[in-house]
Amino acid sequence: MVGKILMISLFVLIGTMLSLGKGSFLIAGFNTMSKEEKEKYDVKAMCKFMGKLMFVIAFSISLFVLSDILMMKILLNIGVTIIIGSVIFAVIYSNTGNRFKSKK
Repeated sequence: MVGKILMISLFVLIGTMLSLGKGSFLIAGFNTMSKEEKEKYDVKAMCKFMGKLMFVIAFSISLFVLSDILMMKILLNIGVTIIIGSVIFAVIYSNTGNRFKSKK
């Protein structure tokens, strides 16, 4: 349970940092792009989106902890469903359209 609480804290910390528009180096794939390629993207919008995703994942992990405390398996199932659904949504949302392309 302590491990889960540490994970929640980590996701909230990273989510806060990303929501402030900082920490783009933590976004997989973006951190390996050349400087010219990075300039094509709206870094702040991408960071804010990923920050919101981190908060959703932290909430899901907190449901895991509540599931252990209250011994309610339904909370675990809801948490797993939220994580899977949010990750699938994030992959589709971020890879379709030009949502994070810079408007310059």
